[in-house]
This record gives sequence, C-alpha cells and structure tokens, in this order.
Amino acid sequence: MFADFDWIGAMRSSPVMLIILACSVMTFGFALERLMYFAKRRGDAGGVVRAALEKVRSGRLEEAASACNAATHPAGPVAARVLESAHLSSDAVEEKLQIALSEQRLLLERNLGVIGTMGNTAPLIGLLGTVWGIMRAFHDMARTGSAGPSVVAAGVAEALFTTAAGLLVAVPAVMLYNHFVRRISVMLTESENHARSLRLSLEEGRDVRSAKVA
Repeated sequence: MFADFDWIGAMRSSPVMLIILACSVMTFGFALERLMYFAKRRGDAGGVVRAALEKVRSGRLEEAASACNAATHPAGPVAARVLESAHLSSDAVEEKLQIALSEQRLLLERNLGVIGTMGNTAPLIGLLGTVWGIMRAFHDMARTGSAGPSVVAAGVAEALFTTAAGLLVAVPAVMLYNHFVRRISVMLTESENHARSLRLSLEEGRDVRSAKVA
C-alpha cells in the first residue's frame, strides 16, 4: 500500500512533518534517558533496610544512615532521612519522611512530563498536518482545474500521512509514560513502607530502652 508513496517528498512538502520528527526525537531521547536512570536506581530495597536495621541494633546509627544514603534505590535515601531524624519527635520524623519522599518523586519524575506531553499533542499535530495538507490539495486542484479521483486520492493520502506519523509517535509515548508512572508508584510505595517499618523498629527499640531504665 505504501510502496509507491513518496515519503521523502511528503517530509519536504509538509512543515508539520518536521515538527512531528522533532517530537519523535525528543520522545526517544527522554525515554532513553529515563530508562537508563531507572536502571541505575534499581536495587533491593528490603535488603538495604534490613542491613540498616542490623547496624542500628548494634548501635551504629551513623553507619546505617551512611549505608542507606549510598543505596541506589529510593528506599535508601528515604530510610537515611528517618535514621538521621531518629532523635526528633514523631511529628518531626513524619515531616522529614514526607519531604524525603517528595524529593525522590521529583528525581524520578524528571523529564516525564515531556513524554506525556508528546503522547497527548503528537496526534493533534498530525491532525493539523492533515487539515493543512487537504487544504493545499484542494488549492492545487482549483489551480490546475483537475479534480480526477487519482489527483484527489493522492492529495488526501499525502495529507493523512501526518496523522499516521503523529499516532506512531503518540502510541509509544503514552505506553512509556504509563510504564514510568507505574514504576515510580511502586518504587515510592516500597520506599515509604520500608521507611515506616524502620521507624517503628526505632520507636520500639527506644521504648524498650526506656522501660529498662525505668
């Protein structure tokens, strides 16, 4: 069906196609950057917190916080913030925990808005190109005085090319955006759960020490 279609000519004749091409490059670039970033942030969240808890039980609180800060998974820095705030009140620790989660969310969501924007706007840009192409096709037909089926079909096919190109950019962008959002939600949930478990263990240990002193 597309064997005889002049793809290069359509790219040159439609300025909208240049915009769609730029959108595709941006989508691919930011998606690749996010894939590499998430690959670096992978890790055993449970293992990090368990190792930190063993150090805390041994009285090495600062060492546990340093080990958590060095972890790649977001659970590490969040747990480190809880450990560093262990001497504060419960409300203060909760506030520090929420701040740490917000900081990790900002890091994980960086450049994600661009991918989502490309997924939403690429079909509209393609539709704009289609309208532009149809208007140009009718203008050419009016100028030449020829309105044969072959002329009309060729003009409409060239105009619809931009819509197809826009969808080719939008579909992967939406899929990647949803994938990244899901990964962020899972990673932050794991981080919060492990940090709260660590916080409860610290509070229980503090209560036990207080009971022994009493």
